[in-house]
Amino acid sequence: MERQELETFLTLAEELHFGHTAERLLVSQARVSQTVKKLERSIGGTLFERTSRVVRLSPLGRQLYEDLAPLHRLMEEAVARAKDVARGVEGELGVGFLGAGAGALTQPILKLFRERCPRCEVRMRETQFRDPLGPLRSGDVDVLFTCLPVEEPDLTVGPVVIRRPRVLAMPVDHRLAGRASLSWEDLAGETCFGVVNSAPSYWWDFQVPPRTPSGREIRRGQAVATFQELMTLIATGQGVSPVIASVETYYARPDIAFVPVPDLPAAEVAAVWRTGTPSAPARAFAQAVHDTLEANGGPAAF
Repeated sequence: MERQELETFLTLAEELHFGHTAERLLVSQARVSQTVKKLERSIGGTLFERTSRVVRLSPLGRQLYEDLAPLHRLMEEAVARAKDVARGVEGELGVGFLGAGAGALTQPILKLFRERCPRCEVRMRETQFRDPLGPLRSGDVDVLFTCLPVEEPDLTVGPVVIRRPRVLAMPVDHRLAGRASLSWEDLAGETCFGVVNSAPSYWWDFQVPPRTPSGREIRRGQAVATFQELMTLIATGQGVSPVIASVETYYARPDIAFVPVPDLPAAEVAAVWRTGTPSAPARAFAQAVHDTLEANGGPAAF
């Protein structure tokens, strides 16, 4: 199959419209039709079912598309990476992180990226609860390590780099502080925290559940804007909060106790970027994420 035939077939399979396909490929509709007919003769079967109103993939065409599309995407990505290497990745890459998202596996990812792209400056920026996705949308950062879930159509969620259980952070003199572990139901009647400004409600509801599995209320107290504000309010007895277990490692302090809550869903930190065509530094960083995960056998669990 020639390159022109491949691109014409894949584009028409996506558009299912000869005019739109011709516009995308900058050729005439007649050229698209001729190319498809030539390809069908070469294969020996009908790839598209066409009427005066509708164009749809035939069963054979659907099978060919499902086989070819992933291979074509991999080929395009390989060519883009080769171009990046040939000209060298330069410029700046903004990398955002939320709280403990800067630890664990993100450090070897950054190390590998810097080794591969020494002429690209990495700018690290901490994001906050009050607007966890804003810096990514505004372009202040190009890639963001943040807690899931992220369910936004303009953002693409990449690989999970950290997966850890959650613990309940509380004042050291709290009635539950001496327990070896807790149940999610133990949070009923406790006061946790709200979040200010533009954090998606579904995102905060996962971080700080409003109810136990049986439906009992987990009260929301003062709204917080930053991670350090959250920790200070906990230490001063204003409430308790579920946090990712790595917080105990990176943000331990003598006035806060951490007790495991095994039945809370595990916290996951993933790489997220804006949907669309990424820049050369962002592509190189995404590859560093992939290669680090592969070398480590998956997300960090420490």
